[in-house]
Amino acid sequence: MQEIERKFLVKRDGAFKGIAASASEIAQGYMSVKGATVRIRLRDEKAYLTIKGPSEDGGLSRYEFEREIPVEDAREMLKLCKGGLIEKTRYLVPYGGHTFEVDEFKGDNEGLLFAEVELGSVDEAFEKPEWLGPEVTGDRHFYNKGLLKNPYPTWKQLVPEEYR
Repeated sequence: MQEIERKFLVKRDGAFKGIAASASEIAQGYMSVKGATVRIRLRDEKAYLTIKGPSEDGGLSRYEFEREIPVEDAREMLKLCKGGLIEKTRYLVPYGGHTFEVDEFKGDNEGLLFAEVELGSVDEAFEKPEWLGPEVTGDRHFYNKGLLKNPYPTWKQLVPEEYR
């Protein structure tokens, strides 16, 4: 399956929380595999194995395979992940016929806040909510796997001040 998504910074005022349909606690880790990203994720009381291929269009789309797995298996696999875990709260925010996934990071990436919206095609139009900021699609700083090696505090000065 092809995943098509765009990423944006989010205003720090928390306006999106008032219209969020849900919030989930997520912990995820990554396994070292050449040519792909393998992610193990715990999301509330469920667990998932995800494999993502490389992007050939600047981070806008890439192959994605995802399956639910037993929680206990995920906990054991997370022990094999190198470099620690990404921890965040994910808010699902419906807006204009799309659902924005807003991630509020914890731990080593405390203070980072951005949203993703999945699209059906690379040129699909969508309505942008007022709390959405500049686009960061394709910027490797905002890849979850990269946040383990290069946490947000080491580069946050690259983010406009009103989004820090």
